[in-house]
Amino acid sequence: MPPPRTRGTALRHRLAELRGPDVPAKALDARALAALAANPGCKRRAILDGAGVNKAVLADALGSPSSFGQSQFAFMRGNAFEARVKADGGAELLRLVHEKLDPGAEPPTRARVPELEAIGPEGRAARTALALREATEATAWTLLDHPMLALDVAGSPAFLEPDAVVVHPDGSWTVVEIKSFPMLDGSADPAKVGAAARQSAVYVLALEEVAAKLDPAPRVRHRILLVCPKDFSNLPTASAVDIRKQRAVTGRQLDRLTRIEDIADTLPEGTCFAPDRPAAELTAAVESVPAAYAPECLAACELAFHCRDHSRTSGAVTTLGRSLRAELGDLTTVDEVLSAAHGKSGDPDDPTVAALRRAAELRAEALENAAALRDAAAPRGQAPGSAAGLPMEALGSATGGGAR
Repeated sequence: MPPPRTRGTALRHRLAELRGPDVPAKALDARALAALAANPGCKRRAILDGAGVNKAVLADALGSPSSFGQSQFAFMRGNAFEARVKADGGAELLRLVHEKLDPGAEPPTRARVPELEAIGPEGRAARTALALREATEATAWTLLDHPMLALDVAGSPAFLEPDAVVVHPDGSWTVVEIKSFPMLDGSADPAKVGAAARQSAVYVLALEEVAAKLDPAPRVRHRILLVCPKDFSNLPTASAVDIRKQRAVTGRQLDRLTRIEDIADTLPEGTCFAPDRPAAELTAAVESVPAAYAPECLAACELAFHCRDHSRTSGAVTTLGRSLRAELGDLTTVDEVLSAAHGKSGDPDDPTVAALRRAAELRAEALENAAALRDAAAPRGQAPGSAAGLPMEALGSATGGGAR
């Protein structure tokens, strides 16, 4: 008899069925995890990422291809810069770590660079954990080049590969993030630095899980080293980035994610996201999982165009942004908002409904005043309602502002 299926193997089998029997799984990286943590209410992304579905291929099959992703040129440039930073056994990288994060320690004249190769992601993660333990006990500078870390996400393991992890002589651990965008006069694009900080926060959370299994637990530093090209050259420079805020937010959001098996249990029997399925069947499978679209998804998810089209079709107010959605309370569609504003539905004692109705009254009053001004200013013989000859400042004062 075959051995009884455990809960973990049953989940993996179920996720493989959702992905498609002949479709290889796409690894879940830190960038995807950071985007998932930024939108924890999206069950669609959670189940697709958990099942290892390639969302870019899925978007093409749905007829909504996405332009999201890194260009091949940027990818090659980033690899070339990373190779330069790590040349000579990571001498320049360790010099930057010593200078920016640990100037009181002994200078890294020579560092240990352990071999981390193993079979499969599970094997590499185990080899990384062993190398981290050995490096902590060695009390010497150690560079782990592309280690493999495991992080539990909604009940499913995710394997992450930071650019580097440095172990200090005091046994503490630092995440190193290498990016190809420039650092001009000591500062870089705040949006790109923020994205790198959120990505690094995921690595720090994974490192903390490894550290918690050691006795005593090493300290995982909450200041990471961001390495970028200096000005417009290819020379590396670095800055220490405090990610305590990003780590706290990301950890809290990941904890809020609905467990993968709970989402899978709600799907219809036979649901499959394999891109070779008929378009109608594939669309039905995707739509069977609730999504939480917001304009921010356009910069973080390959399915954003597909979700935006369906969000607009259904009239969801999230299409207009999360901040507006938060202000509208229980009103989740544009039709509900307009109905409440025009007094056709909604509790008048509800502050949101009352504010909408007051706004509708002000708008109607402004339009009436504007129409009266147009009729009064129209030349003799011109049809009423024409704006010819009406100064723009008159229209602006009638509507409460300038031309829009």
